[in-house]
Amino acid sequence: MKEDLIFLQHITESINTIESHMLSVTKETFFESALIQDAVIRRIEIVGEATKNLSTELRGKYPYIPWRSMAGMRDVLIHEYFGVDLKLVWDTATKKIPKLKKQIEEIIKAEQ
Repeated sequence: MKEDLIFLQHITESINTIESHMLSVTKETFFESALIQDAVIRRIEIVGEATKNLSTELRGKYPYIPWRSMAGMRDVLIHEYFGVDLKLVWDTATKKIPKLKKQIEEIIKAEQ
């Protein structure tokens, strides 16, 4: 599905941007820098929004991807912006994003 590939590319681009923002950033720096936090949060929101636009068919083909959690994280960040859990954002950016990147790249290859 051509549209799915476009949204998967948006996810990949946002992941690459998150990795770029987090390059050489320590946990302490992340928690002190609203600029880095905002940039990473925005890109996680885009990942979630792109996820919501993927077809049910594609999401069903790859049930091991946490699609619902990805979309849910976007909702939390958008609607609870005053109470964002920065530890969760840090963990997402440093632990979950690298794994997700590999998975999304594999899906793009399989779907082209």
